[in-house]
Amino acid sequence: QVQLVESGGGLVQPGGSLRLSCTASGFSFSTYQMNWFRQAPGKQRELVATITAGGTTNYYDSVKGRFSISRDNAKNMVYLQMNMLKPEDTAIYYCNTFISDRGYWGQGTQVTVSS
Repeated sequence: QVQLVESGGGLVQPGGSLRLSCTASGFSFSTYQMNWFRQAPGKQRELVATITAGGTTNYYDSVKGRFSISRDNAKNMVYLQMNMLKPEDTAIYYCNTFISDRGYWGQGTQVTVSS
């Protein structure tokens, strides 16, 4: 079955960096677009970054220039490098893919940006 497992979250000071990882299994990883979403307390889940099977990336406006999504098809992993973190980046971050119009989600990893 499809499984997505995130790791790498934690507490970081404003201006700091974190690298999130997502390990995927149970599907042909290299052929699917992968996405990172986030959900802050009291807010709707929002799309942060996407990477297509071919490696094309797109970013939510508020993270452009600070976040970078990448993938390693040999390891079935997708990453989110987050730099210049701000308190408003505080959220649970989720790895996601859609297969046959069904969304699959990891359990999420908490990112807290605070001094």
